[in-house]
Amino acid sequence: MQTDAEDYVEVENYVHPKAGPPMHVHYLQEEALTIVSGRMGYQIEGQEAQYASAGETVHFAPGVAHRFWNDGDDILQCTGYARPANNLEYFLSQLYASTRSSGGNRSDSFDVAYLLTRYKSEFGMLVIPPFVQKFIFPIQMVIGRLLGKYDKGATLKL
Repeated sequence: MQTDAEDYVEVENYVHPKAGPPMHVHYLQEEALTIVSGRMGYQIEGQEAQYASAGETVHFAPGVAHRFWNDGDDILQCTGYARPANNLEYFLSQLYASTRSSGGNRSDSFDVAYLLTRYKSEFGMLVIPPFVQKFIFPIQMVIGRLLGKYDKGATLKL
C-alpha cells in the first residue's frame, strides 16, 4: 500500500496451533500484528515469552529479533503491517511457494539459501547458524545456479 508518508505491506495471518515463524529479524522494517482471534505467544530475543489476546497489538521495531506462535488450540488470526514494504511481499511469497512445492513442511534449501543471501540486508533467520549463512549458503547458491535452480521460469529468478 502507498500512503503519503511511506509504503507498507498489510498482512493477515492464520496460524495453526503451536505453529509460527522461527526467531527472525526485519533489519529495516517495523512489524505490528493485531490479534483478531486466538492467543499469540511472542518473544523478543533474550527476553521471556509474552502473550497477547484478541484486540491486542504487538509491535516489533526494526532490527529486533523476534518470533511468534499460536499459543492456543484454535486458529490464531492476526492482521497487521510491515513498514516500509521493501522486498517483504516478494520474500514471503517465494518462501511460502517454496514450502508448498516442497510438500508443505519446509522450504527448499536452495530457495532459502538464495533468499537469505540476496536479502541479507533486510531479513535474517536466527535459527540458521551464522557459519551456514556465511559459508555454506554461497556454495549452495553456486550449485543451485549450476543445476538451473535460479534460471528464468524457476520459482526464484535472479
